Amino acid sequence: MKGITLIAFAAMLCATGAFAAEATCKSQAGDKKLAGAALTSFMKKCESDATKTCETSATEKKLAGAAKTSFTKKCVSDAVGT
Repeated sequence: MKGITLIAFAAMLCATGAFAAEATCKSQAGDKKLAGAALTSFMKKCESDATKTCETSATEKKLAGAAKTSFTKKCVSDAVGT
């Protein structure tokens, strides 16, 4: 089941345009009207999942060193939202 979730999350990260903007962790939390401990927990889990997915993507692209770090940082930032 976790594999399906990661695949779905990876597909979400690959989306472009308005869909990608709606699919950030922060927008999902807002849609669910989360606050307090529930918001903190959701954001930590979402960021953790994004980090794993982005690191896997960087490995698939055969990135290393500074390129991998930069790619992963931007990927996670885009997934979490501002």
